[in-house]
Amino acid sequence: MQINDNMKPSIDSSQEELVQVDNIKEIPWIQQKSEEAIKNEVKLFSRKRKEIKTGIKALAKTVLAMMEENETVDNIAKLDQKEFGLDLEELERLHDENEEEVAKIRKDAEMQNLAKAYLAELIKEECWNSMAVKGRALKCFHLPYVVENFPMKERTEEELKELKRVLWQKKIETECLKVRKEIIEVQSAITLAKKHHEEEDEEEEEEVAVKNPNLPNYLLGSLSTDFGVQASFLSSQLGLHSREEKINQIILLKDVIYKVKTAFNREFDAAYKQKEFEVARVKERNVRIREIILDLDLEEVIWQPEFDDCEKPERALVVENKEITAQKLINPWLKAKTELTATHEMERWLQTQGPNTRRRALMDMMGGVLEVKKEDILRMVIPQPAFMAKPDALWSEEERKQFKDYEKKVKELNEERDKYRKSLEAEMKKLQNSIQESTQNFDEHLKRLFKRRVKAEMVVNQEELKINNLVFSLLLDEEISSREAFLNNYLTRKQEEKNQTSEAIQKAREDLDVYKEHYDNLLAEDKVLDRSFKKEFSEIPSHQVDTLYKLFKRRPRIHKQKIHSDTASIVPFGERPESGKLNKDAFVQLMKAMDDLDNINNMPEGLDPSVWDHFCVTRRAKVENEQKVKQKAAGLMEMITFLRRRTEDDEKLQQEIEKVFHEQMVLQEEKVRFQLNLTIQVLLKQGQVELENFQLLLEYPDAILINKSIIEDLNSVIRTQGQKKVASMMESKDVHKGIFQIEWEHRKMEMEMEDLSQKAWDIQMLFFSRDRQKYLNEPNYETLIAIQIGIMEQTISVLEKTHKKNVENCKKLLKKLGRYSNQKDVANYTLSCNLREELVAVSERKDICNAI
Repeated sequence: MQINDNMKPSIDSSQEELVQVDNIKEIPWIQQKSEEAIKNEVKLFSRKRKEIKTGIKALAKTVLAMMEENETVDNIAKLDQKEFGLDLEELERLHDENEEEVAKIRKDAEMQNLAKAYLAELIKEECWNSMAVKGRALKCFHLPYVVENFPMKERTEEELKELKRVLWQKKIETECLKVRKEIIEVQSAITLAKKHHEEEDEEEEEEVAVKNPNLPNYLLGSLSTDFGVQASFLSSQLGLHSREEKINQIILLKDVIYKVKTAFNREFDAAYKQKEFEVARVKERNVRIREIILDLDLEEVIWQPEFDDCEKPERALVVENKEITAQKLINPWLKAKTELTATHEMERWLQTQGPNTRRRALMDMMGGVLEVKKEDILRMVIPQPAFMAKPDALWSEEERKQFKDYEKKVKELNEERDKYRKSLEAEMKKLQNSIQESTQNFDEHLKRLFKRRVKAEMVVNQEELKINNLVFSLLLDEEISSREAFLNNYLTRKQEEKNQTSEAIQKAREDLDVYKEHYDNLLAEDKVLDRSFKKEFSEIPSHQVDTLYKLFKRRPRIHKQKIHSDTASIVPFGERPESGKLNKDAFVQLMKAMDDLDNINNMPEGLDPSVWDHFCVTRRAKVENEQKVKQKAAGLMEMITFLRRRTEDDEKLQQEIEKVFHEQMVLQEEKVRFQLNLTIQVLLKQGQVELENFQLLLEYPDAILINKSIIEDLNSVIRTQGQKKVASMMESKDVHKGIFQIEWEHRKMEMEMEDLSQKAWDIQMLFFSRDRQKYLNEPNYETLIAIQIGIMEQTISVLEKTHKKNVENCKKLLKKLGRYSNQKDVANYTLSCNLREELVAVSERKDICNAI
């Protein structure tokens, strides 16, 4: 439409313009556009093309200079002619390398884009597609309130199955409780038939209680009932003792949270739809407001509300073309397809925009409309009559009547314009007020929804707090159970160790008794040998017996092997000093030493050798017996030490077992305490504070009993003194206030004095001209001015007459001077003609003279 309007030839256009228009019509539109594009491209890249041509010419000159220089050098330094030519193979190779690098970079970019697209798809699937309720916000039109909904995921089949199981279990428990109560009531009715009516009343009350098992909010621990959530299946917080009950309660609380979020999301969706409706209605009204502004030619800005990205988060998943800063890569086949489609569409549009006689007639004769609308009053103009171009004095009577009719029509049109303008302004104001009122009503509704959101979040936090408390109690139960199992296993292991140590102690005691009996026997034999020594040598003299007894008690000295403690610690499995091998070595050394003592050289003088031999045998038997006693004593000590250690170990085990028993008792007490002393959640009113129990336990060791009347008298005296103090403080406050008020009034008066003095000075320094003084002093100043004006008018008239006379005299003088000027011109013309003739005669004479 616009193209045809612009190309439509007017009636006043010249013949050349019509020919040009016809030529333009002969050229197709696509060809015109392509030519314009080529021209624009030539204009755009002409400078760059010139630079490239200049550079190529400079390179050609450089190469030619190099070739000329190459011709002048020696043959050794001269280059071949082909060195100055372009290496097409190298160029092709570089081109192939560039193509390979570009293909590699393109492939890497495609792989990176593919990885980013895959990651984006994963994030979208996890955070967007998997959400049953997408997270979005809702803003007010005028208030700074933002309300967000609860993003929610779909509950899995396992969660729904678990919830269904718990609900069925709760229903069964409720029915079982009803049946038990009915059984108890029937039994009590049989035994107490007299109280039948009272029991019926109680049954009705209990049925009501069963029908309405909801707990109050302060015992329920949350305000979930305010959102229409039924909490009838929730167990009381005081009855959650077992693990299964706590798990079922957690499942039901999660269902309550889901229902609360769902209820609020329904309200949020309704508010969102209401905002969409309000935005659409504002757009509709703004269309009319925009028309009115165009009609009134106003510069008023139209307020158009729009949704933000937080209100429509799905817009973040769509990339618009204006967000892409890089140049878009289009495949050649797609580009050709797009151009072909655009060509077909343009040809189709040109066919539809063919010659339209009806539209052309409508545009030429009726201005494009079939009827005059009311909105056209503001643009309507009454044409002026043609005679208004002439002066008023030349108008005829008929033309004057037409002029009056024209003025009347113009006046009526202006009145209609004013009325219509006022109606449009009133309509625009009404529309703006309705928009303001509707948006403010929506803001109030959203404000209430914001409070509802805060309350819903509070309910969700309350339920989550209860869930956290239950989870904490389950963790404590699990920890206590695991600790109890650990203690049971530890106790079983220690009891087995205790049985083993008891058996080892019993066996060690038996072995110790047998070993001790053998030790006592050896010790008795040793004492018998000691006592029977003198009896065996009673036949020899007593002094020899004493000498032999001394030799009998004498023992050889044997070097004892020292075993270092560090060696023993380094080799824990080495030979111990009490081992059999060491004892055997010591016994062999002892026997060797005894052989030295048994030597005949050590025999006392005067002793019979046979007696000495018998003495040596007896002493050797005694030494062997003593050695056996020592070995038995060492073994006995080891056995006693072993028995003592085993006894200590048994006592330690017994102490550990008792400690485990004590810890089990404490753990059982803690378990019972955690099961009975439950943590419950109670709703408190604003200002209530829960106190710990120890704060209420007061001790009165230093308390003194005082009569109540004394306290009351002291309180009354304190109250009276306090009232007096308050009264005195109020008096002093009033006095200070009065002082401040007086000071302020004083300052005010000083400032007024300064202002008045400044005004007086200004009045004194004010400049008055004579005219102003005359205006102030003359009572009939206007009459005086009128007289002066009359005198000035008379003076002006005299001056005008004198000026006219002077002008006429000047005109006469000018005419006279003109005639004199004409006479002079004629004389000058005659002289110039004479002068020309004289000049010709002079030039002829000069020529004659020159010829002579």
